[in-house]
Amino acid sequence: MEFTQELTVNVPRPRFIELFDDLENLKVWQEGLISFEALTGTPGQPGSTSRLVYKQGRGTMEMVETVTRRDLPEAFDGVYDAKGVHNVCRNEFHDLNGTATRWVAHNVFEFTGFMRIVALLFASMFRKQNLKTMTAFKEFAEARA
Repeated sequence: MEFTQELTVNVPRPRFIELFDDLENLKVWQEGLISFEALTGTPGQPGSTSRLVYKQGRGTMEMVETVTRRDLPEAFDGVYDAKGVHNVCRNEFHDLNGTATRWVAHNVFEFTGFMRIVALLFASMFRKQNLKTMTAFKEFAEARA
């Protein structure tokens, strides 16, 4: 499954990147995030890996992030692996006249096992969750602009 979503955040790109790149902010705008643990390398740098644990229903979901590109302020890419789900996410950050930032997120999801069935039945859930996360960052950033 592949999709692209974009959102305009009414925050100048330098401030957008400052907020986006600060690991301390993750728990504020990523709903359900319980923990972020660096596994290898320097968090946020290419090649680094980190474990993220999210509250999901009555349980938890764990994923491993591998940063594949860090070209800030223009782009930040990562691969996210969870049980049965492999997500490649390419993020672009476009300056809009020095007053706002257009965030474009390109996602490719691959599914294995039971998650293939979930993806077939609830494909829109992945798009909705991604947009919900982007919108949460937008609200967080605009409140701190």
